[in-house]
Amino acid sequence: MAAPTAAAADGQIKGLGGKCVDVAGASSTNGTAVQIYDCNGTSAQLWSNPGDGTLRALGKCLDVVEHGTADGASVQLWDCTGGANQQWVVTAARDIVNPAADKCLDVRGNDPANATRLQIWTCTGNPNQKWTAPASGGGTTPSGFVVSEAQFNQMFPNRNSFYTYSGLVQALSSYPGFAKTGSDTVRKQEAAAFLANVNHETGGLVHVVEQNTANYPHYCDLSQSYGCPAGQAAYYGRGPIQLSWNFNYKAAGDALGIDLLHNPRLVETDAAVAWRTGLWFWNTSTGAGTMTPHNAMVNQAGFGQTIRAINGSLECDGKNPAQVQSRVSAYQKFTGILGVAPGSNLYC
Repeated sequence: MAAPTAAAADGQIKGLGGKCVDVAGASSTNGTAVQIYDCNGTSAQLWSNPGDGTLRALGKCLDVVEHGTADGASVQLWDCTGGANQQWVVTAARDIVNPAADKCLDVRGNDPANATRLQIWTCTGNPNQKWTAPASGGGTTPSGFVVSEAQFNQMFPNRNSFYTYSGLVQALSSYPGFAKTGSDTVRKQEAAAFLANVNHETGGLVHVVEQNTANYPHYCDLSQSYGCPAGQAAYYGRGPIQLSWNFNYKAAGDALGIDLLHNPRLVETDAAVAWRTGLWFWNTSTGAGTMTPHNAMVNQAGFGQTIRAINGSLECDGKNPAQVQSRVSAYQKFTGILGVAPGSNLYC
């Protein structure tokens, strides 16, 4: 028997000055401006969050004009197309983020006056970017992640207690597009792909640090101007993606707002920091490939492209088929746990 489809959640989106996100003139015409206005309970202010990444009113979608990604790009109402400019993530911090632009829904000029147009802007945490929105009606769990804690435990029955589910959920806010972009199937495939690669890198979330201690002094690239202030042997593999090398600790720390160059041990002592470094690599690094693992899954290039990004120079193109198979087998198992097909192009 098929599982019932989750119902969309409906309601007002309230923001700056207690005003509501409003479709100008209650018009469903493509290109109609979206603004803030005194809350009035009309259909122009009734939004649904059906769980597919869209926010809908009057039968149409909240849309970034012309697929814009720059600060100041306006938002409008438009026919739902499935495009990245119509994908939104409502975060626990009350931001509404467009992952394609990596920017927040924003009240232009911080002006609470009626009919002030909405736009996207670099996320600042300011009141003109904070919203109270309907909860998702899609296939997420109480944590907001497509993988429940029970499913996580099923995937990693022998995991080290350091790798907590709560730490992973806490880390998700650093990359709000992760496992929240595209259809419910694509979201679950991305979560499974990330966790399958993590499974391979850590022996099933057993290892927090690299096991071969003889390698530890080799991860200090002294050609970098900042050197290795924590010590030559301080930048060994740690965490779910086994972050290593001084330049990677610096890059990850800079991106996450944490000084990992001077404090690399945070990756083995703070579970949320550890998970954040894994998500940093997943969402930003292309490695030996041409796309990030996140983009590979969202654009349905296939699980094999995530392997290429993570360790393609050593495993892909026949270099180590056993290692590739280990990753693929875990991915197939995890998609099965989440109840979705693994898709195509699994190998590299």
